Amino acid sequence: MNTIDKKRISLKRAAELKGRIADFLEIRATIPKGLEAAEILAGRKRKILQVLNGTEADWEDYRWQLKNRISDVHTLGKIINLTKKEKWEIAEVGKHFRWALSPYYASLINPDDPYDPIRLMAIPVYHELLDTCAEADPMHEEYTNPAGSITRRYPDRIIINVTNECAMYCRHCQRRRNFGKKDRPKTKAILQESIDYVRTNKEIRDVLLTGGDALCLSDTYLEWIIQQLRTIPHVEYIRLGTRTPVTLPQRITKKLCKMLKKYHPLYINTQFNHPIEVTPAAKAACEMLADAGIPLGNQAVLLNGINNDKHVMKVLNHELLKCRVKPYYIFLAKRVKGTTHFNTSITDGLEIMEYLRGYTSGMAVPTFIVNAPTGLGKVPLNPNYIISQGPGYVTFRTWEGKVIKYQDHKTRDIKELLSQDYPVNDLGTMTS
Repeated sequence: MNTIDKKRISLKRAAELKGRIADFLEIRATIPKGLEAAEILAGRKRKILQVLNGTEADWEDYRWQLKNRISDVHTLGKIINLTKKEKWEIAEVGKHFRWALSPYYASLINPDDPYDPIRLMAIPVYHELLDTCAEADPMHEEYTNPAGSITRRYPDRIIINVTNECAMYCRHCQRRRNFGKKDRPKTKAILQESIDYVRTNKEIRDVLLTGGDALCLSDTYLEWIIQQLRTIPHVEYIRLGTRTPVTLPQRITKKLCKMLKKYHPLYINTQFNHPIEVTPAAKAACEMLADAGIPLGNQAVLLNGINNDKHVMKVLNHELLKCRVKPYYIFLAKRVKGTTHFNTSITDGLEIMEYLRGYTSGMAVPTFIVNAPTGLGKVPLNPNYIISQGPGYVTFRTWEGKVIKYQDHKTRDIKELLSQDYPVNDLGTMTS
């Protein structure tokens, strides 16, 4: 085949591939993105600062943000538009389930849209009280707690829950039973018991600090925990679970990054659920952590009305990679009392995975995870690409749906292969 024919075939294939994302290219422009909404967000920030009598310097201070979390209907009603019915409903839910959000996160809400994705994640809805689900602890964390504030589900790794405090109490949170009425970091005694458990169980090589939100602890208290774990020889690395890059990016300070940098290898997983959450402030926070040598992963939760859409999830993953955050997991939302209006079908997740694989780079394709009930661990689910298999072959479909019969290869012992005898004359003439 000559060069002209090869070029013609290449151009035809390129046009075919471009056509496969024509729908996405059209829809992408309609999906709100935080990195493109800086002017709108700045206007909302000015309004919130006026309501809270704050300054630009206050806004950049995470302590001010935490101290001024919005947790009453009166203040909220000055920031977003609420009907009398909505105000009553939020107040009623607040009698049973705590809610609060940082001024920063409030600035991401479209004040006129009752179905705004940020509003749905942050502001109570009356359905929380109508939910018939009885499970407050579907993962049975209360029954997988061998010591201190540990959750243990796997042979070689554990969770230490360090606090119940968050910058924003997500309405879909699996641990909403721990919200309480006040912020309560775990005591040193409880944390020391947790650390001692790790020390005496040498198979534990991976420790995740979460809560609540691990970065809602002070730098000093967090460093004490990390220092203690770093004295244990069999702890290979430490992970932090935090949503502060999303809900309170001001918490990511130079001082914090300098401290964390001392304790590598250390990893951070966060939870961005919608592209509007990926703002310039969030990007700057993630870049500071990445510059400190901390690998970042995202653990999105598949949420009804938020991101159970193939185009939204694809845009989210693209925006994350711009911030040096690797899309790591998409979790099916757990069935937790007060949250089941967020639940989606497993099919929703599989359809999203089907659309991501091949339609975008592998870096933008996370793993879809369903947590087995009662704390039995993560189960990865993927669309089924294998159609059939038999001796010496596998038939599978590609991401485009093309069916391929692939010659399989039998694995043979490498030592057996390399020690196999062969006739000398097969080598031809050899000279020294």
